Amino acid sequence: MNNLLDPTQRFSDRVEHYVLYRPRYPTEILDPLKIDCRLTSGSIIADVGSGTGFLAEVFLSNGNRVFGIEPNPEMRQAGERLLASWPKFKSVAATAESTSLPDGSVDFVTGGQAFHWFDREACRAEFKRILRPDGWVVLVWNDRRTDSTAFLSAYEQLLVTYGTDYAQVNHKRIDAAMLRAFFRAEPAKKVFANYQRFDFASLKGRLLSSSYVPGPGRPRHVEMVDALKGVFDCHQEKGHVTLEYDTVMYYGRLG
Repeated sequence: MNNLLDPTQRFSDRVEHYVLYRPRYPTEILDPLKIDCRLTSGSIIADVGSGTGFLAEVFLSNGNRVFGIEPNPEMRQAGERLLASWPKFKSVAATAESTSLPDGSVDFVTGGQAFHWFDREACRAEFKRILRPDGWVVLVWNDRRTDSTAFLSAYEQLLVTYGTDYAQVNHKRIDAAMLRAFFRAEPAKKVFANYQRFDFASLKGRLLSSSYVPGPGRPRHVEMVDALKGVFDCHQEKGHVTLEYDTVMYYGRLG
């Protein structure tokens, strides 16, 4: 299968940029899980689609044992490097739809930016299988704001103009109705403010971390980078621009 079409391979040539320039998850996401879901340091986590380890890192910092489920070799190896100092992390070469974990073995299944790539019905069945009866599913992603500033509007337009399949893979396609269908109930929702500050070199790296833009050597790559420089020059303040995000977390039991 063409790597652009295979969700387990799309980021193989983007890993370095992903690790350096994608936003992390704020540790504040843990607070409502401790209150509402009885998350403790003893809870066992399956972080599905764990990628470079950003979400797993938050739970490891809480003292949890975390199984990182990741099918892409390059992403998985990056996560193993990032989390090498955490003895409670175990990397697993598997998919969301077939994690290889035992029945009823985890307290929480978490999913980050990768969730919109999953086969939702197949992974739902798999999550129910590996969760303990009172287990929880937690879905978290950094939702980039697209129009709260003039820079963000211009950056969004650049993605629309130069993206190879931006509209098809944008995680904003995940809506409330889909989430209700997945949980079979209304999940709880929390939102946290998040942001990144970039000079031009790091903004370019952030752009190239996305699987839906043309990489070096691909058609329109040079034109896209030139357009990015124009956007940056127009909107920078003291040599920097800011990407703003809403870190959105949904959580619930699978009804």
